[in-house]
Amino acid sequence: VYIHALVRDAEGQKMSKSKGNVIDPLEMTAAYGTDAFRFTLAAFAAQGRDIKMSAERIEGYRNFANKIWNAARFVLMNLEEGFTPSGALVTRDSSLADRWIASRLSTVTAEVRTALADYRFNDAASGLYQFLWHEFCDWYVELAKPALRDEDPARRRAAQTALVRTLETVLRLLHPFMPFLTEEIW
Repeated sequence: VYIHALVRDAEGQKMSKSKGNVIDPLEMTAAYGTDAFRFTLAAFAAQGRDIKMSAERIEGYRNFANKIWNAARFVLMNLEEGFTPSGALVTRDSSLADRWIASRLSTVTAEVRTALADYRFNDAASGLYQFLWHEFCDWYVELAKPALRDEDPARRRAAQTALVRTLETVLRLLHPFMPFLTEEIW
């Protein structure tokens, strides 16, 4: 059994029908998506802290879901027909950027697994958010673009493998939080 914090409105007041400050989960899922709503609840569910819920916070995680979707589209559209990634994430043809993202992926995977095992869902969600948005999308995808246009097929294949393997691992880690999005991309 997991006991979660009290969900409050954006001003920190207890939600009440008489006050008219109740956020209807069905309306939020219709407006922003089920996965964005689930991720919002997980991201703010720190033990011993009440959750201040607002539509703006859910909208922010809808934007995160869009970021994941766009990153997946980028990865998949940069693969040749029938592409099969190398067995290992890092090969002798891997660039420094490929090695960096592999290292960061290993670290975030361990952090998320530990956080989930300890019921620290907010830490797991935060780790995934930070890694995906700031490291994978903002940095690695940009660093991989020149390699994807490289004339050397080994260099291009190493970047494609790093992109695919990272995306695959992140989808597995995200699945408990965003099952609909991850299944669709998978």
